[in-house]
Amino acid sequence: MIRPDIIKELPYTKPFLFVDEILELDNDHIKGSYRFRDDEYFYEGHFKDNPVTPGVILTECMAQIGMACFGIYLLGDNWDQNKIAVAMTSTEMNFYKPVFPGEKVSVVSEKVYFRFNKLKCNVTMYNSDGIVVAKGIVAGVAFKK
Repeated sequence: MIRPDIIKELPYTKPFLFVDEILELDNDHIKGSYRFRDDEYFYEGHFKDNPVTPGVILTECMAQIGMACFGIYLLGDNWDQNKIAVAMTSTEMNFYKPVFPGEKVSVVSEKVYFRFNKLKCNVTMYNSDGIVVAKGIVAGVAFKK
């Protein structure tokens, strides 16, 4: 069951929203995508005359799709964006390829565990050619505001 409304429930807005669509979603995994626009604010100055998406932004994209969207889904009826917040608690990430302005990436996240409102996932980001861009682990928690 794909829930496009999950994106609207995220606690982020532009320019810090890095989810365009959710492509697959069930109790064990999520797949979503995002296109890094040419005019994203972080390209100015990173790097001079050769813009590359910062690793921290790639990590954030992976966490928004692979932990926040997934966590909202797994919380089900317990999710209430007015009463509950989500936060990333830890990451471990490896980067393999750069992501340039205009590139579309997809993120696949597989649940390691979800208990006591804490979600830990293995996440992988792919470029449009299906090549692994980054891979790692993200974890987060849902808590009362």
